[in-house]
Amino acid sequence: MSIAAIRRDYMRESLSENQVEQNPFRQFDRWWEEAMKAEIDEVNAMTLSTVTAEGKPAARIVLLKGYDDYGFVFFTNYDSSKGMELLQNPNACLLFFWKELERQVRIEGTCEKVSESESDAYFYSRPEGSRIGAWASPQSRVIASRDI
Repeated sequence: MSIAAIRRDYMRESLSENQVEQNPFRQFDRWWEEAMKAEIDEVNAMTLSTVTAEGKPAARIVLLKGYDDYGFVFFTNYDSSKGMELLQNPNACLLFFWKELERQVRIEGTCEKVSESESDAYFYSRPEGSRIGAWASPQSRVIASRDI
């Protein structure tokens, strides 16, 4: 079978404008609750798309750690590629793909850092090994070996 022939019809639900909440955060609330009830594996995994200094698109998976009427929260190392890209150009796109619900949610906007206290609270909520790894690893840089 050719790649072009791989196809699936998504017929689980339809969506029309009269079914959508006026407030996009309320709509996300509704869909988030459906995704949670569906017990989707890694329900909070989302693609973060940014742009490099050279104008090239860049994407990677990050984890949603919270959201409210002001925006969506994820954490990253400020010195990582994505951290540097967001520093140079704060415009980004998030994409959730919830295959089980036959749904994608795309969010476009401008990123800004959370408060230092919120960032610290998240860091200290992580398991000790994860904190050590985040502290010790030079994000987005090649290292000679795991011994480093």
